Amino acid sequence: MPELDSVPAGTLVGRNGADAELVTCGICETLCSTADDSATHCTCCGASLHLRDPNSLSKAAAYLIAAAILYIPANLLPVMHTETIFGAQDDTIMSGVLLLLETGSWPLALLVFFASIMVPLLKLFSITLLLITCWRKSPWNPLPRTQLFRIVEAVGRWSMLDVYVVTVLVALVQFQSLASVHPGAGALAFGAVVVLTMLSAQSFDSRLIWAAIKTTDE
Repeated sequence: MPELDSVPAGTLVGRNGADAELVTCGICETLCSTADDSATHCTCCGASLHLRDPNSLSKAAAYLIAAAILYIPANLLPVMHTETIFGAQDDTIMSGVLLLLETGSWPLALLVFFASIMVPLLKLFSITLLLITCWRKSPWNPLPRTQLFRIVEAVGRWSMLDVYVVTVLVALVQFQSLASVHPGAGALAFGAVVVLTMLSAQSFDSRLIWAAIKTTDE
């Protein structure tokens, strides 16, 4: 396999990895050269090399559709069921935000609203945009779209804020006859939404964003 250091830097300007006969290993992210037709495996970990993941869009779309469907019950169903000596109460994500606002904890209310409602919704729209543009092989703004994908990957885990809160409350607020807290069906649906959007982002091959550049230039 040819050494990458021997490739003149100027010859790679304005070219994507496929044009430059370079491919990134999907397992260890080692940059490999495919100039040799027999170079089908990574030199570092031995994994199979693919210029583009052939099933990337279908897998990412399947996870995204499932997440979009579960996003509705995640916001409508209660995420927490509280039983006290004064009675029982069910709280959804939005009712929890409103309760925090009523008690004057607006910074925490804004944090919960942004992390638990806005972030999952923005992730759904962002991944949908990426999938549609790649499916249409659009050359529109490849660098901003790549940056958007990196942001979606980075903020994915912070959407679990509501699940963390419910988990902590269930573990701490257990006073038997005085008070008890139990997770609701909404918490399960919400956790599934977060996991599915993360799987959708992981399944998406960001190299597809740049795949249409060569066709357009030609």
